[in-house]
Amino acid sequence: MSVPFAPPEETPPAEGSTSSAHPERADGGVWEHPIFWVALIGLGAVLGALFFLFRLIGL
Repeated sequence: MSVPFAPPEETPPAEGSTSSAHPERADGGVWEHPIFWVALIGLGAVLGALFFLFRLIGL
């Protein structure tokens, strides 16, 4: 008989497992969330478009 089986609710040990080798780093806050940068770029594009629209209208 070789290696005994692990119970269904447990993860069997694996050779070369990296599950605990790389700890998860802390969240970097708003600077790591792409929606912030997309909103910032979108706002800049809208303001630039409004600038040229107002120049075209003559306001």
